[in-house]
This record gives sequence, C-alpha cells and structure tokens, in this order.
Amino acid sequence: MRELTTVVHDTPAGPVLEVLGDLDFHTAPQFRDAVEKIVLRPGRQLVLDLTGLEFCDSSGVTALIAARNHAFAAEAVIALAAVPSNTARILRIVGLDQMFPIHPDAATAVAAHLPADDD
Repeated sequence: MRELTTVVHDTPAGPVLEVLGDLDFHTAPQFRDAVEKIVLRPGRQLVLDLTGLEFCDSSGVTALIAARNHAFAAEAVIALAAVPSNTARILRIVGLDQMFPIHPDAATAVAAHLPADDD
C-alpha cells in the first residue's frame, strides 16, 4: 500500500487536485477530506489530475463519485486528467467514463474550460 498525497493548484479555470499514490479503502477518507476542503464557485472546474495515481479500488471509485457530487453541489464542474490505463478500464466497465470528462493531462482539462479567446 502506497500513501496518498494530494496537492492543490489554482488555475484560471479552477483548482487542480493532484492525486499521488493509492486511492483505496484506507486512503479514500483522506481524499474525500482533501476534496471537501476545496472551495468551489459556480461555473468553475475542479480537475482531478491522476498522473501520479498508482492504484484505485472500488472505494477509490466511490471517492471519485463523491468528488463529482461535491463539485455539482457547488454548481461547478469536474474533469479527470491523465487517468492511468488500469483506472480508465475500471471507469469504462462501470460506465463512469460517461459521467466524467476525461482529458490527457491537466493543462488540456484547464484549457477546455476556459472561454474562447475572441481576438
């Protein structure tokens, strides 16, 4: 079991939460606490950057759904970035790939939520 570390960065589109380590039965409560501490405003986007995610079990998937609920309660949106292939497979099997916008990396997720530049 790897420890879970989360790091929050602010961007023009909203916060990015980097998730590092294992998201499982033991660490899901810590992840939920980290998400709940993020203040979201209506129209903003929360990006979960999963670049450093090593493992995700069913408790981790449930925690991702809780993060989505947190965003929606704040009238914000949520996106996943850099989802590891093993986690992406789980999300596809249970249909959650249809509930979360998924981007190749956090920068792409942020750019997708920014207003178009009308020069």
